[in-house]
Formats: sequence, C-alpha cells, structure tokens
Amino acid sequence: MYIIIIVILYFSLLFAVSWWTGRRATNATFYRADRRSPWYMVAFGMVGASISGVTFVSVPGMVLHSQMTYLQTCMGFIVGYVLVALILLPIYYRLNLTSIYAFLGQRLGRHSYRTGSWFFLLSKMAGAALKFYVVCVILQQFVFSELGVPFFMTVAGLVLLIWLYTRQGGIKTLVWTDTLQTLCLFTALLIIIYKVIADLGMTVGEAAALVNSHELSRVFVFDDWMSKQNFWKQFVSGAFIVVVMTGLDQDMMQKNLTCRDLRSAQKDMCTYGLAFVPANLLFLSLGVLLTLWYQQKGMGLPAMGDELLPVFVSHSSFPISLFFVLGIVAASFSSADSALASLTTIYCVDIKERGDDESLRKRVHWLMCVVFVLFILLFKVVNSTSLIDAIYTIVAYTYGPLLGLFAFGLLTRRSVRDCVVPYIAVASPLLCYVIDYGVGQATGYRFGYELLLLNGLLTFAGLWLTGRRQ
Repeated sequence: MYIIIIVILYFSLLFAVSWWTGRRATNATFYRADRRSPWYMVAFGMVGASISGVTFVSVPGMVLHSQMTYLQTCMGFIVGYVLVALILLPIYYRLNLTSIYAFLGQRLGRHSYRTGSWFFLLSKMAGAALKFYVVCVILQQFVFSELGVPFFMTVAGLVLLIWLYTRQGGIKTLVWTDTLQTLCLFTALLIIIYKVIADLGMTVGEAAALVNSHELSRVFVFDDWMSKQNFWKQFVSGAFIVVVMTGLDQDMMQKNLTCRDLRSAQKDMCTYGLAFVPANLLFLSLGVLLTLWYQQKGMGLPAMGDELLPVFVSHSSFPISLFFVLGIVAASFSSADSALASLTTIYCVDIKERGDDESLRKRVHWLMCVVFVLFILLFKVVNSTSLIDAIYTIVAYTYGPLLGLFAFGLLTRRSVRDCVVPYIAVASPLLCYVIDYGVGQATGYRFGYELLLLNGLLTFAGLWLTGRRQ
C-alpha cells in the first residue's frame, strides 16, 4: 500500500510539471522545447536519463563476474562526450537540425537519410523497451502481483502514464521531469547504500575503506588481451559507445539541442559526461557491499548478477522496498519517456516529412506507445541474459551502421551510390554475426563491446568501395 501511495504521489508531481510545461505547446515545443532550456537543467536531467533502470539493477551485480572493470568503459565515456561536444554538436547547431539524421540526407542522399532514421527507430525501440522492462518486472513483483493484475496490464498502464504526461509538452516537459527523476534516483540510491552499511554494522568511512581493499574492487585489466575486460578494449569501446549512443542517437541529442546556443549545449554535454564515473562507482560499490551483506547473512549469492539488489530488497524491511521502487521508477521513466518522444520525432520529421503536422504527431505518439508495449511483452518471452549486456549487444548490431554512415560523411569527401546504402547497412550486422561466430569457433575468442567498432568499420568499407570521388 505504501508503495502504491508513493508511486501516485510521484506521478502527481510529473503531471503537475506536464501541465505547467505543456501550456500553449506547439510542435516546436514538442520537438525542440523552443530552444530555451537552461543547460544546467538539461545536464542534471541527462544523468538520470542516461543511467536508466537497467543501471540500477544490473551494474551492482556486475561485480560478481567482472569486478569493477566496468569503470574502464565509463572512463572511455568521458572521451566520447568530449568528441560529441567538439565535433557533432557544432554540425547539428550550424545546420539547425530537428532530426540529426537530416545531416545524412544533406551529405549522402535521401536513401542514406532514411536508412539512418529506420535503424534508429529499430534500435531505440528495442533498447528502450529492454530498459523499461526492468521497471515493469519490479513493479509487478512488489506491487501488482499481490493485487492480481496480469503483467500485460501492468505494462500497458505504465506506458499509458508516459503518454499522458508527455503528449502535450514533449521534450520541453522531459527536460524538467528528468531533473525531478534524477533527484529521486540518487536519493533512493544513497538511502539503499546507507541501509546496507548500517546492516553490516559499519560507519561510512569503514565501508569505503573495505570496498577500496576488496578483491571485487579491481578496476584495471592490462595483462590479458583475450579478456573482454581488457582496459584498452573497454576504454576505446566506451568512447565509441558514447559517440554512437549519444552523438548519433536522436533521443539523447534532442534534449541537448534544446539549449539556447552551441556553447550552452557543449557545457551541458561535458558536465554530465564527467558525472558517469562517480555515479557508476556508487552503483559498483553498492554491489561490493551487497556481497558482504550476503556473506554476513550466510546466504548464497544469486546465480544472476541482476538479482543481487532485488533479492536484498526482498529481505529488507520497510521503507527500503519503497525507495528501491522509487529509484527504479525514476530511472526507467526518465529513459522511456524521452525515447518515445524521439521516436515520434523521427517518424514525423524524417519518415513522413511532415514535422509541422500536429495531428500526425499526436497519432504517431500514441502508435509508438502501442508498439513499445508489444516490444516489452516480446522481450519478456525471449530474455535470457544480463540486461546491460543485452543492451550493448543490441547497440553493437544496430548502431554500428549509424557509426559507419556518420563516419563516412564526416571523414571523407567521397559521394556514395545512395541506392545501395540500405543494403550495406543491413549486410554489415549480418557479416558481424558471422565473423563473431566463426572466430569464436576457431579460436575461442568472442567479441565484446568492440563488435560495435567492427560493425561500423564494415559499413564504412562498404560505402567506400561502392562510392566514388567527388
């Protein structure tokens, strides 16, 4: 009952913000927030939007199989955000873009433009549904199962809430709701960490010293080139993951493009980029503390890392379950709501080329919510892996062609045979899968996050071989 009350209060705040920001809203408000967003609000909100509920659940459990080596990827993130701020943002602002894939149309051609847009639609729909699946499962487990509500109704109801508070203000609403959601997320995280420390009978200083000396706190791997956790693999992959998942992602860039000018957007980008190392350090430290908690209680560690935090919460007294649900809801909704807004933008502006049609925008926004529900239900049927690894696998296969397309457009002066670009973009991920499988069978080596780079390189090579000098 307490969880239901806190969720109702939380969404009451979101609807209040939605009403305030949605007054006299137009398509320009929905797509670009009229280019009036304060950069510091965007930066703070983007931290929560980037983290998502998957981080809340999966990252603490990553210490069980890869220690704190994920921080190597987070260090690469910083480089990636600087590259996006210095290279991509100036282009997007100079061209005054609503959809970033319009750059492909101006540089390479109409088929390239449509290819980039469709790959984003597929990638974002799958990735966002995977992230939102977390909050649906958690709320089903902690709230709705006891009330006899089936899972599909839980999913439909939560997505309906997103539609209700974003349907008018769009991105302008999300800039402000993300700020609220980020605040709730980190409040919940810090309270959970404090609860674990208190259960262990330690002070905060003692817990920090213990985490620092624990064997699970290993960060760097320089000595094993075959390991997926090798520093240079993760660092370089982290930089390119940001370039692709932020710089080439309409969802993430759409909020940055609501800032008043380029300089404000660059400050916003670099500020929240630096926040990822300390933020993920908190999540990983929680994972180490939880392993100590399990040992103290004489409990075996969960088979899957994603269960490390939820199992702890299920054995904890009120109000930890309340703060856990609040953190999950805040993290997941801040990611899903902006994804649906960006998917609506891409379909209306790029696919239908009717960015001024308000009636179309409202119909498409509703349609994207319906498809979103179907994707979540589909993932419930097929999910069998760590959530965060599943997301990066989707990224590697579907964002790789975007990386290749933008790299070709930015780094070369060659033109392309525009009509063959869609075939190259489809063939590259398929060839990546064959290479990954073949190398694994022959040598035992399996590609990790670097599969994204291979995919982008294959797309780039295909465009080069079929293109011609201007």
